[in-house]
Amino acid sequence: MAVKEIREFNRFYTNLIGALDYSRHLHTPFTLTEARVLYELAHSRHTDAADLRVELSLDAGHLSRMLAKFEQQELVTRGPSERDARRQRIELTSSGHEAASLLEERSEEAVGTLLGTLPREDRARLTDAMRTVREILHDDRHRGPLRPDVSLRAPRPGDLGWTIELNAAVYTRQFDWNDEYEALVARIVADYAAGHDPRTEAAWIAELDGERVGCVFCMRDEQPGAARLRLLVVDPAARGHGIGRMLVDACVAFAKDAGYRRLVLWTNDVLTDARRIYQRAGFELVAEKPHHSFGHDLVGQDWMLALDAASPGTDDRGTASAPDGDA
Repeated sequence: MAVKEIREFNRFYTNLIGALDYSRHLHTPFTLTEARVLYELAHSRHTDAADLRVELSLDAGHLSRMLAKFEQQELVTRGPSERDARRQRIELTSSGHEAASLLEERSEEAVGTLLGTLPREDRARLTDAMRTVREILHDDRHRGPLRPDVSLRAPRPGDLGWTIELNAAVYTRQFDWNDEYEALVARIVADYAAGHDPRTEAAWIAELDGERVGCVFCMRDEQPGAARLRLLVVDPAARGHGIGRMLVDACVAFAKDAGYRRLVLWTNDVLTDARRIYQRAGFELVAEKPHHSFGHDLVGQDWMLALDAASPGTDDRGTASAPDGDA
């Protein structure tokens, strides 16, 4: 019975992969195997030809011909390995990185379209089942617990609406906040969507094993030289993987690169998990004020992180004049 089920699953999944075929449906000149090699070169720390062959279970001659083709297309360069001169080191060129990025973007879009046809609870069941298959069948090279795949990316169509839904659902479920909070989040997101400058404002969507689980926004603040971290939230079911820290770190790095002198945020004292993340990132509490919002008596808190040694002191810190939905 088990043999029959596995064979039937193999036929089903092979057909499914065919439906997502790289060359025909993703409009790229690469076969699925070529795409796997480009992906591995873009993401692996070990890019010797021998490592690629073992990792992807490829025939040595097949891989050699493929790499020669990539070299002719100026997608890769080949040379002696730094670890062993007898081995061949493979590196992507700038054109190779562009090709790998395009493949990943289109692959994510294709899988996202497929998952978009499923209810949320079915998507969770599917990813859990696939993780179970991997955990049971992974070979001796990968023995031990599988690490979850956590990644951050820029918002795509539909993501901004989802950030409103996630914020409202999480804070209603955890703190019984009312519709006032969802309306506030919707205004913040609408302002971002209507006219943000990508050079000075950005947003990130966190994914865990391909599922959206968190977000954060970095937006220009009214205070001169300041950016504001807004709407940090992680689905409670996805916590414990450092996702909140990754989102805050991305926001801090962006604010520094954009030339801001400090990063500020407003939160509430009941959000203890978020406050711990801010403290670890170096934020300092600069003001507290009681208020009644979202159907509850709360204590709002202003936090600030200096982004350079020349950041102004207390005279230039400023505080938020009203709750703005940061969490």
